[in-house]
Amino acid sequence: MTRPAAHGGSASWQHTTRPAHPFLGWPVVLEPAKWNADVAILGITHSEPYAHDEQPNEQTRAPDAVRACSERFCYGGGTQFDWDLDTELAAVLPPCCIDCGNAVREDEPYDDYSARVTAYLEVLWRRGTLVLVLGGDHGVTIPALDALAVLDTRVHIVHIDAHLDWREEVEGVRRGYSSPLRWASTKPYVAGMTQIGLRGVGSARAAEAAAARAYGSRIFTASQVHAAGIEPVLAAVPANLPLYITVDADGLDPAVMPGVMAPAPGGLRFDQIAALLRALASRQRVVGMDLVEIAPRFDAHNAVTCITAGCLLVTLLGAQFQRPQPRA
Repeated sequence: MTRPAAHGGSASWQHTTRPAHPFLGWPVVLEPAKWNADVAILGITHSEPYAHDEQPNEQTRAPDAVRACSERFCYGGGTQFDWDLDTELAAVLPPCCIDCGNAVREDEPYDDYSARVTAYLEVLWRRGTLVLVLGGDHGVTIPALDALAVLDTRVHIVHIDAHLDWREEVEGVRRGYSSPLRWASTKPYVAGMTQIGLRGVGSARAAEAAAARAYGSRIFTASQVHAAGIEPVLAAVPANLPLYITVDADGLDPAVMPGVMAPAPGGLRFDQIAALLRALASRQRVVGMDLVEIAPRFDAHNAVTCITAGCLLVTLLGAQFQRPQPRA
């Protein structure tokens, strides 16, 4: 197997690890050389760690926790009638959907792990795959952002989160969960970003808020969405660009997704985010979506956070593949 180019480090090319419960029962394909798919899901468990955090952190368990709920958010693996799609998911999905397993950090420097994850994603995007990523904390978005460089187009970022995530560094760490949108702002192929659901207090200071606004990020707080709905958000997202969507579970209200490390009241509702995803994916190409920051041990009440996460992914898939396709 020829190893794709990686960004920095000297990571060895490895296969991913097998999940106990494949997403929606999709075939598990662990070897990147065999990743020829229309849609693929990949678990990315680790980001660059902060010294003050438990390692590995709780979110590393989330990819398999979401997969394990597949029958609860998509009964029958997509073969049952779905009232939100007005059909079966299996009827609209393209023919080849695969689960690529988990990219787990072994006993290796973080630079090598990050380069390996980026290389995995480059394989998929070179082949035109719509990529779903399960984190992990929000730092896992950073190697995904690096991999977007292989696309032949500029991409707009849609970010759903309680927090701005614009720190240049924390404790000397530049690729942690406080920094992915700041990282995105440095990429020439990122055409801009829309950030939705912000509220309360996070790691951002006044300087980060000013930097995000100076960059041109369109910011919609949760209270603004509650007051005006999603239409202003849709109007702010360019309709002529492909999208990469990154969803932090704490962007939704903790009544909807309680299993997070940093719950903040007043968050977005499921129906608001589902409608936003449906509208975006119905009108333009989505190259990928990640869903991060689920902490399974705080999701003890009937796994509602993991089920909601799965419903958001299914909503995106249904809308993307039900949309009118251009004529050849």
